[in-house]
Amino acid sequence: MADDRESTRPLARRDALDSPLEARRPLVPRARVDPERFGRISEGFARFMGTPRFLFYMSFVVVAWLAWNTFAPPEAQFDPRALNYTLLTLILSLQASYAAPLILLAQNRQADRDRVALEQDRQGAERNLADTEYLAREVAALRIALGEVATRDFVRSELRALLTELDRADGGSGRGGAGGQGRDGRGRKKKRSGDDARDGLADPRPGEPAEAPVGGPGHLAEPGLQPGG
Repeated sequence: MADDRESTRPLARRDALDSPLEARRPLVPRARVDPERFGRISEGFARFMGTPRFLFYMSFVVVAWLAWNTFAPPEAQFDPRALNYTLLTLILSLQASYAAPLILLAQNRQADRDRVALEQDRQGAERNLADTEYLAREVAALRIALGEVATRDFVRSELRALLTELDRADGGSGRGGAGGQGRDGRGRKKKRSGDDARDGLADPRPGEPAEAPVGGPGHLAEPGLQPGG
């Protein structure tokens, strides 16, 4: 029983969730391939296969292969016509089987680059749109501000109106001052003449005797009691 308990403890400890698993070495070692380097090689192969030079080379090899294995002596033929050019068919099939994955890999890399370029273009378009909206708002604010600023023609018109009002005010005050002075002079003369008349101090006209003042000695003397009579 004790041996069974001791044998189950390591298993329970090994299967516990709080302990990390040990790294297991694979039976067959994995080949480490640089994806970037392999992608560049596949792109170069795909680009070369899409050039006229590759088509010319391939056509020349195929024609030479067929001509040699058709017109050459049977002892010198390595892929005779009697076998329907089996070796050439296998070589072309092998070339096509390798070319298709390489071309697909190159297309995937190109699609990734296009996706990155589109993302960058989208971000650039968003920045340009934001800048354009900001400039539009600034231009609108400048238009509103310029609408409230006094222009040269407006200032000139306001100055002309102010000068006209000042000229009118100066003309009215001059006429009013002259009329007031005349009326004051005539009033003073009338008042002075009235005072003189009441006091009996008015100057006699030329050639007329001066009248005695009211309430003088002539009034107090009775008729017949005048002096010298």
